[in-house]
Amino acid sequence: MRMGRGARVAGWVSLAVLAVVGSFVGRVRSHGDQPLARIAVHETVFALDGRASIKASPSVLGVTGQNTEWVSLEFSSPNPSNDDWIGVFSPANFSASTCSPENPKVFPPLLCSAPIKYQYANYSSPAYISTGNGSLKLQLINQRSDFSFALFSGGILNPKLVAVSNTVAFANPKAPVYPRLAQGKEWNEMTVTWTSGYGIAEAQPFVEWGPQGGGKMRSPAGTLTFDRSSMCGAPARTVGWRDPGFIHTSFLKELWPNTVYYYQLGHKLLNGSHIWSQKYQFKASPYPGQNSLQRVVIFGDMGKGEVDGSSEYNNFQPGSLNTTYQLSKDLKNIDIVLHIGDICYANGYISQWDQFTAQVEPIASSVPYMIASGNHERDWPGTGSFYGNTDSGGECGVLAETMFYVPAENRAKFWYSTDYGMFRFCIADTEHDWREGTEQYKFIENCLASVDRQKQPWLIFLAHRVLGYSSADFYAVEGSFEEPMGRESLQKLWQKYKVDIAMYGHVHNYERTCPIYQNICTNQEKNYYKGTLNGTIHVVAGGGGAGLAEFTALQTKWSLFKDYDYGFVKLTAFDHSNLLFEYKKSSDGKVYDSFRISRDYRDILACTVDSCPSTTLAS
Repeated sequence: MRMGRGARVAGWVSLAVLAVVGSFVGRVRSHGDQPLARIAVHETVFALDGRASIKASPSVLGVTGQNTEWVSLEFSSPNPSNDDWIGVFSPANFSASTCSPENPKVFPPLLCSAPIKYQYANYSSPAYISTGNGSLKLQLINQRSDFSFALFSGGILNPKLVAVSNTVAFANPKAPVYPRLAQGKEWNEMTVTWTSGYGIAEAQPFVEWGPQGGGKMRSPAGTLTFDRSSMCGAPARTVGWRDPGFIHTSFLKELWPNTVYYYQLGHKLLNGSHIWSQKYQFKASPYPGQNSLQRVVIFGDMGKGEVDGSSEYNNFQPGSLNTTYQLSKDLKNIDIVLHIGDICYANGYISQWDQFTAQVEPIASSVPYMIASGNHERDWPGTGSFYGNTDSGGECGVLAETMFYVPAENRAKFWYSTDYGMFRFCIADTEHDWREGTEQYKFIENCLASVDRQKQPWLIFLAHRVLGYSSADFYAVEGSFEEPMGRESLQKLWQKYKVDIAMYGHVHNYERTCPIYQNICTNQEKNYYKGTLNGTIHVVAGGGGAGLAEFTALQTKWSLFKDYDYGFVKLTAFDHSNLLFEYKKSSDGKVYDSFRISRDYRDILACTVDSCPSTTLAS
C-alpha cells in the first residue's frame, strides 16, 4: 500500500485487485472484464481525511429474519469529483493485518480482498460535485460476515481512501440461507443445498420436511467447504478470495410423485437450541414416464445483476434480472429449470456466488434448479479442462461443483442424466473432452441409448458450448458454425438415438435450426412437426443475461429463427404425443418463436437415415 508519495503502510488497508483478463481464445467477445477486476486497489493511496465522512444505517440488518435489506449511506468530501466511488467490503475489517499473503516473501501491498460491489458517489446525487454531499442506497444480502463502506477519490485506477464507515451486520450472519433444490439420483428423491456460517463442530444441519397436511420428519445434511488452497489461481486464490462458509446438502427420499412438500432448513446448536430458516415448499417430481402436464425452462449464461444499480456485472448483463423476474413471476407454470452453464460469471470473485444464489432463491427454493458446467465455471490452464484458458478466474470448477448439487457420479466430471416424467435429459460437460473414445462419449451414448422412448418420448441433449449449429459471428469466422470438433463425433449419436432437441448456451443470443443431420435439413416444416423429425432440432438459448453476441451476416439454409435479445426456452409436454416449444423474451415474458411436435410411438420407432442397423437381403 502506498502512502503519500511512495511510503508504504503495512498495517492498514491493502486491497489488491489483480486485473486478470480471461483469455477467451476466440470465444464470446462480449463478456468484457469482470468489473471488480477493473479496480486497481493495489494502487490505493492511504489518504484518510478528517473532513470526509461516510455513515451507514441501519447498523443491524435482518432483525425480523430477512436475508436481504437496503442500507442508506450519507457521505461527504471536501474535494468532490465525478470519479469518487464507494466500495462495499465484507468482512468489514479489510486491513492488511487480516490478510495472509500467498507468497510470504512478498512485501505489502499484500493481496487482500476486493470489494463485493461498488458504485460512483454521484450515482443518485447529481449535486455531489458541487456540494460535496451525497446519499446512496445499496442492497445487501446475508453473507456470513459484517460490512463496511469506503469512500475513494481518484477513480478506480488511482484510488485514494478518504473515509471508512461504521460497521453494519445482519442480526445472525451465520443463518441458513438461499436453498437450492435439485433432483437426486433416484426419481423419488429431492436434494436441498444451502449455505450457512455453521460448521459441523458448532451445529448439526438438517431439513425438517413433510407433505402438506401430514407429519414432519428430519433428514440430516452433509457439509462441505473449501479453502484458498483449493483455488487454482488468481483472482480466486488471491484478491477474489472470500470465505465461502459451509455448504450443506440433505437428501429427501421416498417422495410421492407430484405431491407438495413443505420444508425448513435447521441447525441444532451444541446447547440444544435451534436456528431455523423461513419455510419453503416444492412439488415432487413425476414418476419417469408418467403422463401429466410437465413444463421445463432452459437457458444458459444468465449471470447476476444488482437491483441497486451497483457496478458489479450488470453493465453487460441487463437481461439477468429480467430473466429472474419472469421466471419468478411464472413459477406456478414451471416444474424444473435447467441452467446450462456460465452460471454467475464470478470469474474468481467468490462473493458473487452468494449474490447469485440470493438472486435465484425464489426459483431454486421452489423447483429443481439443475446446472451444467461452462467455461466460466471450469476453465483454467493446467487443470485438465479441455480448453486451457483462464475464464474461470482460478475457480477451476470448485465453486460450481460445491455450491450446487447435480446427480453426477463424480462432480469433477460434470456430465449426468436426469429424468422428469416424460423427459430424459442428457447433460454433457463441454469443458471436458466429449469426442469418440472418451469417457464422456461413452456416457453420452449410454444416456441416449438407455431411455425407454415408449415411456419417455422426449429426448433432450444439453451442453454449454455449441456442439451443434450456431450463426454466431465468431463461429462463422472459424468456418465451423459450431464449437470446433463439436458435432463431428456426436451427430451420429443424435441421429441413431433420435434426439428431438439439442440445446446450448455460450453464444449469447437465440437461434433455432430445422431438424438437421450432417448440415442438411431433414424436414421442411417450420412450426408444426407431425410424425418423425428425421433429424435433430438444434437451439442456442444463451441469452439468459450476459452481454449479447452478434450473428454473422452470412445466411444459412438451416437457420430458421434468430433473435439478438435476452430470453429463455420453455418446453411443455402435454402427453406422450404432444410437445410445445416456446422461446420467450426476458423483457416481457411473451412468446416470440414456437413450434409443436405431434407424433405416436411408431414414429419414434420408424427408421430414417443412419437411425437403424443396416440390413441385407440375407437378414
